[in-house]
Amino acid sequence: MVTYRSSREWEIMREAGRVVARTLEAVRRAAEPGISLRELDAVAARSIKEHHAVSSFLGYHPSWAPTPYPATVCLSVNDVVVHGVPDDRVLAAGDLVSADCGAELGGYHGDAAMTFCVGPPDDAGLRLMDVTRTALERAIAAARPGGRMGDISSAVERTAREAGYGILEGCGGHGIGTAMHEDPPVPNTGRAGRGLRLREGLTIAIEPMFHEGGGDATRVLPDGWSIATADGSRAAHFEHTIAITGEDPVVLTAL
Repeated sequence: MVTYRSSREWEIMREAGRVVARTLEAVRRAAEPGISLRELDAVAARSIKEHHAVSSFLGYHPSWAPTPYPATVCLSVNDVVVHGVPDDRVLAAGDLVSADCGAELGGYHGDAAMTFCVGPPDDAGLRLMDVTRTALERAIAAARPGGRMGDISSAVERTAREAGYGILEGCGGHGIGTAMHEDPPVPNTGRAGRGLRLREGLTIAIEPMFHEGGGDATRVLPDGWSIATADGSRAAHFEHTIAITGEDPVVLTAL
């Protein structure tokens, strides 16, 4: 069932979104060569606690996962596209890191992701991040009342295909509010003019996930959570939680 939120609920989600944005920024600043993913997860845990919020991810156990998620944030490096579990891996210069964070505050959730490079990126890595971020921007711009969910999905898919990038199959955005994952699904592939009619009050997370290989095949790593590209190509992931209003969409997870 799709739930439509009031402006008062948007305000609470905006506060949760600010916690997410500040936490992602803290993780990005701390990500230097020699730091481990487990240490970065501790940075995120401190940030969320300092803002009197709770991680939306820690202990989360969807039906498809073998165990509850064991960390505060998802940290996915290079060929890992999404749901990467922080461990003792040490970052090196040139690594692409996708950080995905959710936080609950006042009974409502915010969810966002960013990809950054440890040190200066190479040209191909920079292009991958820029294109994936552009897809998110185009998808947000398409989130207007009277439109269709397919308008959002098509904006993401067209951006990837025009750049020659693969799209993570079976994963996409979602509704969000008093639960981290709610209806409706927000696919990263689709046709404009199709799907759910967009209405004021809809709050969704939009999250393009692209990778350098042209195919969409993936593999699940032994931890049961981390999804990596089948061909070993690098990936990028950007996400914002937004509210569809009577005018322009409002990003709830921006600083």
